Amino acid sequence: MNLLNHIDSPEELRKLQQEQLPQLCAEIREYMIENLSHNPGHFGSSMGAVEIIVALHYVFNTPRDRVVWDVGHQAYAHKLLTGRRDLFPNQRTAGGISGFPFPAESEYDTFVCGHAGNSISAALGMAIADLNTPGEEDRKTIALVGDASISNGLAFEGLNNASNNPNNLLIILNDNDMSIDSPVGAMHRYLSDMTTSASYNRLRYKVYNLFKKLGLVNDKRKGLLLRFNNAIKSLVSTQQNIFEGLNIRYFGPFDGNDVNKVVKVLSDIKDMKGPRILHLRTVKGKGYKAAEDNPQAWHAPGNFDPETGEKIVSSSSTPLWQEVFGDTLVKLAEKNDKIVGITAAMLSGTSMNKMMRSFPKRTFDVGISEGHAVTFAGGLAAAGKKPFVAIYSSFLQRGFDNIIHDVAIQKLPVVLCIDRAGLVGEDGVTHHGLFDIAYLRMIPGMRVASPMDIESLKRLMITAEALSEPMAIRYPRGKAKGDDTVSVSSGLEIGKGRKIFGSNNAKIAILTIGPIGYDAMSAAETLHSEGINTDVFDMIWVKPVDEALLKLIAENYSAIITVEDGVKEGGFGTTVTDWLNANGYHLPVVKLGAPDTWIYHAKVDQLHADCGYDSDGIIRTVKSVVKSLPADKNVKPSNK
Repeated sequence: MNLLNHIDSPEELRKLQQEQLPQLCAEIREYMIENLSHNPGHFGSSMGAVEIIVALHYVFNTPRDRVVWDVGHQAYAHKLLTGRRDLFPNQRTAGGISGFPFPAESEYDTFVCGHAGNSISAALGMAIADLNTPGEEDRKTIALVGDASISNGLAFEGLNNASNNPNNLLIILNDNDMSIDSPVGAMHRYLSDMTTSASYNRLRYKVYNLFKKLGLVNDKRKGLLLRFNNAIKSLVSTQQNIFEGLNIRYFGPFDGNDVNKVVKVLSDIKDMKGPRILHLRTVKGKGYKAAEDNPQAWHAPGNFDPETGEKIVSSSSTPLWQEVFGDTLVKLAEKNDKIVGITAAMLSGTSMNKMMRSFPKRTFDVGISEGHAVTFAGGLAAAGKKPFVAIYSSFLQRGFDNIIHDVAIQKLPVVLCIDRAGLVGEDGVTHHGLFDIAYLRMIPGMRVASPMDIESLKRLMITAEALSEPMAIRYPRGKAKGDDTVSVSSGLEIGKGRKIFGSNNAKIAILTIGPIGYDAMSAAETLHSEGINTDVFDMIWVKPVDEALLKLIAENYSAIITVEDGVKEGGFGTTVTDWLNANGYHLPVVKLGAPDTWIYHAKVDQLHADCGYDSDGIIRTVKSVVKSLPADKNVKPSNK
């Protein structure tokens, strides 16, 4: 670490000789391997992007020149070079730095980037703002797109707009697993080297100005000249690509893991005017053989032995929620050939890969295109299929309009299988799945349910299969609760909850949705041992809510506590209070859930405790409610 240990800012990086940069890249990889082996994060993408990041900070005057990240999975080297090297060992932990670039954390982090596809649009806004700000016209803006984010619809919207507005945006495509161009030959390599050279571009600029002076071209006809230039390049190289079709100058592809080559190319094109694309090919997991050999598995591998590459996994036999979903979907699909599976670049993360292995022609990974996934499912459903769409809760937000317009209005039988619902832990604020209940419960005709245990998830999927209208099933990240060996053959009654813990003369009712019901039961058992009796209800359905059960509770209890792994504002608790108010019941209700503030990164259990809806938080709330009740309605606690 002779070089890395002495770099606390890009300004110090720029003092290095260029021939030292390969050594620095090797040291960065060594440092990441050492730290990420026991404090896991996004490994493969960050390993592959090291040379690009080093070259960017070496060539450009950051932070005045802005680098806008896409997703941020690739940004760990950026953090190490921008004053956060010593903080990196605690990244993604409570009180530590974020796993993604975050503007509140550093002046070098220019925009929030937890979801894919937004970098081009955001960077374009910055680039145009600079051109319209006196004294800032020479400021550079770079959008760094990686992890297949270029396939996202928002990225294409940004590209389209970049081609139609005056700007000097540089877009770098970090391509680690894509086929954008046809195989390159010697002629294309020659053209790529020539068209990025400073002398070529000086000549090109002089010719353009001469044509303009002679009246042969003007600003309005500039696009025509650019298209002609692109046509000549395509004719000679036998290639064409979408970027040049959009009148955006294209350079590459080049080896993005050759730091000296990347430095040269960036130096040659950084002062060019107009939007341009630099296409760099990298190896995901570069520098670590196990990750290079299996990049998908090493995207976020968890703990591993840095010497052997062997992953350190838990010995628990309890399945993950997504595994229960994946296995159940395959079983349903075996009996129903109308079932199809859809996910958005998360085959393994959602366990939709199980469906892909069994029914490859009935399984679709649409890439990082969640809105398209929903509308595509709507089209399949309109043509008689039964789509199960598995998307992380945080990412499904991007398909909100599609859910309303392309599924719900038409009452199409699409099943939204919402993975990673609730607080997800170390990925933090951009990845928590806290809003799905709140925004889905207001859509007419939408069924919204959350299983507390494995059996309930299986039964809800059977219910959804038979339903002729849209339905959403939400479940969290992590180990599933319950017995996976239970065989089920029937669904659950729509809008029907259940009592899961009871005690004599209880006057406090705890209403839960989803696996958080286990925390409520644990709290109720502890309270019972202290002489405070409560009853716990697993409501299962947010919409339609069990009105008969709510009526029974309203007429037989003195207070209600609702518990959900989601936002309190407009969530499940609001469903309960809305029903009570509409039906003339006025007993006190305390809502537990995520507060009306942004929640950052830590382990899930710690975040539940911080938000006050773990078992201890429920106990404190019950005791507070008991003390606040009038004496004639109170349940007298013991002297313990």
